[in-house]
Amino acid sequence: MTLSASHPLLDGRTTDSPLISAYRSQKPARRPVWFMRQAGRSLPEYREARKGVAMLDSCLRPDLAAEITLQPVRRHDVDAAIFFSDIVIPLKLAGVGVDIVPGVGPVLESPVRTAADVARLPRLTEEALEPIREAVRLTVAELGSTPLIGFAGAPFTLAAYMVEGRPSRDHLGPRTMMHADPDAWRALSEWAADASGLFLKAQLEAGASAGQLFDSWAGSLGLRDYTTHVAAASARSLDHVRGLGAPLVHFGTGTSELLVAMRDVGVDVVGVDYRLPLDEANRRLGGTVALQGNIDPALLAAPWPVLEAHVREVLAAGQSAPGHVVNLGHGVPPETDPDVLTAVVKLVHSVAP
Repeated sequence: MTLSASHPLLDGRTTDSPLISAYRSQKPARRPVWFMRQAGRSLPEYREARKGVAMLDSCLRPDLAAEITLQPVRRHDVDAAIFFSDIVIPLKLAGVGVDIVPGVGPVLESPVRTAADVARLPRLTEEALEPIREAVRLTVAELGSTPLIGFAGAPFTLAAYMVEGRPSRDHLGPRTMMHADPDAWRALSEWAADASGLFLKAQLEAGASAGQLFDSWAGSLGLRDYTTHVAAASARSLDHVRGLGAPLVHFGTGTSELLVAMRDVGVDVVGVDYRLPLDEANRRLGGTVALQGNIDPALLAAPWPVLEAHVREVLAAGQSAPGHVVNLGHGVPPETDPDVLTAVVKLVHSVAP
């Protein structure tokens, strides 16, 4: 399993970029920065592009997905693009009935709660992923030396949506299932792992220079449940792409107590949310991997002196890690002023790595 010779990581376009250098715990030319959810509702050009187009449809139109992915790179001078998609796209492409309901989030036609439900799930095929590959190819052709990050939802988060049938506050359904019917939970987790892994693999093979596994809901778990019932599936997702040589990132929210276990599924970079200072995260991880994070999104709306001081604190704390990519400790809030993000990028770039 190898990337083509014309891949940006191999033909020199992104090989020595600040992002890839930091992800590989090397010294970058400048401190790299990008923002989770940088492509989206905070940008007026995004809202214009999405007019009259449903969320999942916008992800599956290669020209539109590419345009939305490129928008924040043009506007903010960030050091990476993050592929515009949604974690439930692999479900939809596999033939699972799912939609994004405005004001609610992902909603499944039929929740998956028994072994029989899991056995009926359709399998994601390589052919179904062609719109994803085409969107990545279009995006990378425009990005030049700026890397594209591919992403996929981690198996626990995907499986949590599938069991609940919609977003949940406490994820009681999947947490119960992993104990009440561990065989069904394992089968569902493996299905989700393979769907996410294939989704990420399609992006990396088509031109993405790094991959991020995003576990939105892992913070609802204790360490024992994570290591016993979740970590193996996350590792299985990443097994689909390990041989490609692209840096791999693992991020979750509310996961301060899980960072070591999340690293141990086999990644180059651990994302840290806003709850834990980066120097403490590095101490817990023993200085073994690069870190990504972790500006508090709430401070984007604070007065500039407050935000600037916070960003400088994050930069200082990140210096302790083998590599540091600046990001938020979660996604960009929809109401964020885009000019603030641009100012943060300029500030980060002004500080020596």
